[in-house]
Amino acid sequence: MAQTVLPVPPATLGATVGGNPIIKSKYTADPSAMVQKGTVYLYTGHDEAPPKQERYVMHEWLCFSSTDMVNWTEHPVPLRVSDFAWAKDDAWASQVVARNGKFYWYAAVTHGTIHGKAIGVAVADSPTGPFKDARGTALVSPDMTPDDKISWADIDPTVFVDSKGQGYLFWGNTTCYYAKLKPNMTELDGPIQTVSGLQYTEAPWVHEHNGWYYLSYASQFPEKIVYAMSRSLEGPWEYKGILNEVAGNSNTNHQAIIDFKGQSYFIYHNGSINNDGGSFRRSVCIDYLYYNKDGTMKRVVMTSEGVKAAK
Repeated sequence: MAQTVLPVPPATLGATVGGNPIIKSKYTADPSAMVQKGTVYLYTGHDEAPPKQERYVMHEWLCFSSTDMVNWTEHPVPLRVSDFAWAKDDAWASQVVARNGKFYWYAAVTHGTIHGKAIGVAVADSPTGPFKDARGTALVSPDMTPDDKISWADIDPTVFVDSKGQGYLFWGNTTCYYAKLKPNMTELDGPIQTVSGLQYTEAPWVHEHNGWYYLSYASQFPEKIVYAMSRSLEGPWEYKGILNEVAGNSNTNHQAIIDFKGQSYFIYHNGSINNDGGSFRRSVCIDYLYYNKDGTMKRVVMTSEGVKAAK
């Protein structure tokens, strides 16, 4: 049966359609994105906190698609925390990657029986789902990083598959962890290791450009996005500077970086919709990303206009 595709409804949160934020019908946060066959798939958390309630309320993830980075189609909810029977709540940051004709969704949740956050992985045959728990257990659980003094250490997964087919999972809060993945993408392949020497808070994202690997991440609090570069996914990583300044109306930031139709894009969130937007009712934005001749990245300019339609 063909999956029903829902157009994004007219704005209901008091914002003008067009420009940043790109989704104005719902609060969206912690973006990740993937390019497949001329289409960009955007995956976000869904901030559902009622007005004036300053706490995270997040039970599901959302999926949108676009062929031009401007006009976005909303798809039926592809994954909820309840799809992980072992999880309790909190649909935090996530990322979807493609491999061998399947799509793997790595997501941070609260573990149901072990105190703390954990990372699950779901799988689907389509980038829009529906996704199902691929393991029946957490891929990373709090007891696997017992030296951490915080219960939210195991969050913000990002996955990168290198040119040789080796998958890597990066994640963590205050400590940046990484581990290899087995070809099935649902098991760790070897020990959990750490990235050292960086003023790291959370929100890692790994991408490659012209032979360089880039590890961007949120630093300090309120968070700005900074980045490091390396010739190897296993480091060493050299800090290069600020990529995206603090979004004044959101204490957190979380980024995705993609190339699409010959242009690089920086996808992030702020809290700029309506009078109730903020750290717990965030909204995804997109601006252009540019590289210098030496491979370093230019600081992203956050705009209200956003990007133009890609052709």
